[in-house]
Parts: sequence; structure tokens; C-alpha cells
Amino acid sequence: MTAHRTAVAAAVAVTAPLLLTTWAAGPAQAHGAPTSPVSRVVACSPEGGSMTRTAACKAAIAANGAPFTAWDNLRVAGVGGRDRQVIPDGKLCSGGLPAYKGLDLARTDWPSTRLTPGASLTLSYSSTIPHTGTFKLYLSKPGYDPSRPLKWSDLPERPFATATDPALVDGAYRIKAKLPSDRTGRHMLYTIWQNSSTTDTYYSCSDVVLTGGRATPAPAEKPAGGAGGASTHKSGRTGAPAKQSPAPSRTAASPAPASGSPTLVTTSPAGAAGPDHLQPAADSTSDHSAALPLAAGGAAALLLTAGVAVTLRRRR
Repeated sequence: MTAHRTAVAAAVAVTAPLLLTTWAAGPAQAHGAPTSPVSRVVACSPEGGSMTRTAACKAAIAANGAPFTAWDNLRVAGVGGRDRQVIPDGKLCSGGLPAYKGLDLARTDWPSTRLTPGASLTLSYSSTIPHTGTFKLYLSKPGYDPSRPLKWSDLPERPFATATDPALVDGAYRIKAKLPSDRTGRHMLYTIWQNSSTTDTYYSCSDVVLTGGRATPAPAEKPAGGAGGASTHKSGRTGAPAKQSPAPSRTAASPAPASGSPTLVTTSPAGAAGPDHLQPAADSTSDHSAALPLAAGGAAALLLTAGVAVTLRRRR
């Protein structure tokens, strides 16, 4: 009997810590969102500083019924590239997640970043841990109306830039691209990050104002199967990198210079420039399936530990 109790106790000592380690590792998911050009979820989060006091962010938080504390957790599991089939029209900014529905409000006063048509762009995407995957950047079509809910038909079929497995440096991915030159005025920079090391896909809306420079007609679209004009790179190893743009300023600004350096446009009081990397806000908490492995792992660990304890008690 003593030998049996010793064996069971040894099993508890070995198995329980392993399960608890698995449980604790559950939140180690990829998290992130664009900070420059600033995304709606970052602008209206507690990390957004003065931007949270804009009328648009106040309305978004009110529509949500809660602040956007989990700014880095706007992700949907199991999409697998079927973005246009899974994410409904009018809910592109929230990814269709009720916890982020305030981001879908159709308004013309969201905090926005001023850019120059046809200029180089460096999108900074804050993230907590490195993951593999592909970023796809879309810019809304000419004639986009920001006073209407964003639909898939507002975006081109092909992204204007993609990046696969870029390096995570100082807490951010930096995607270098060249903006289309045939758009002016207020537009939507829509970013999709499809993980390949997890089942998650992230969706982000960044409001931009294209001004300065000179818009030119769009070139004829290439046949299907070609690059479609998208700028594609992997880990920044091919092609000469564009000059990195400085961090945006949170003050109202004049039109951007020809270099295309982004400048944040907001009516809120002046504040410090936003960092590329923000502290992680979310674990695996949200109203989608990404949280299920965490709960399952934790339940399994607790049940096994309790069961072994009962077995020991009965055999004493």
C-alpha cells in the first residue's frame, strides 16, 4: 500500500507541474496592432493618450460599453485566408467580434494619419512575441466614402503590399511599402495579419488622409496569377528598403512633405508621439475560440490534480 501511495504521489509530482506549465503557456499567442499609421483600436485604447478623448473614440467606447483595453487581441481563429467569406461587410474593423463593435462606426472624424500619395510608407505593427505569418496591406479604392460602413467592395481584390515572416525588432514589425499614387483625401488602410504559427488572423483599420504630391491614374491591373502590383518581401531580405519614417506627432499638422513622413491628425490636445511597441494588454481573453485551449488546459490540470488527491485519500 505504501508503495502504491508513493507511485501515485510521484505521478502527481511529475504530471501536475507539466499540465500547469501548459496551462500557463496558453496565453502565449501572437498579439498586436498597428501603431503607425495608428489603428482605431490603439487610438481608442488606454494607450492612445489624448486620442481617447476625441469624439470618435468616445462614441466607439460608448458603443462598446467598455474601453478597448485588449487593444492587441483583435483576432479571429480558423479563418484560413477566407477573410471575405468569414468577416461580414460593415464589420471589417471589428473582425466581426462584438467586443470591438465600436470600431465599425462610420464616421469622418476618427484620429487619422496624414500621408502623401505615391510616397514610401513604413507601417509599424506592435506585437508581444514573434510569430510567422503574412501581412497584407490594402488601401480603400478611389471614391471611398468614410461616412458609410466599410465593406469588402471598398477594398481592392489585391493588397498593395505584402510581407511574409518579417522580423520582430524592438517590439514591432515594420512593413516597408509604397503607397498607391491614385488616391487623395480620407481613406482606409486595412491590414490583415494571417498567422502561420497559430490559427489566428488579425484585422486592423487605420484612418489616413492622403494629401500633397500629385495623384496619378491607376495603372491597368495585371492578369490574375501575377503580383498585381503588390510590393512583396520576406524578412526584408529582397529589394532596397525604403527609408523608415519617423514616429508620428499627435498634433494637428500641415500637409505632409514630399517624403511622405506620416503625421497624426487629431483635434485632441497635443501629446507625446506614440511608441512602436506597447505593453501587452491581452492574454487569451476575448469572445472567440482562441481562449478555449487555455480554459481546457486549466480544467484538465485541476481535475487531474483533484482526482489524484482523492485517490490518495481513499487508499490511506
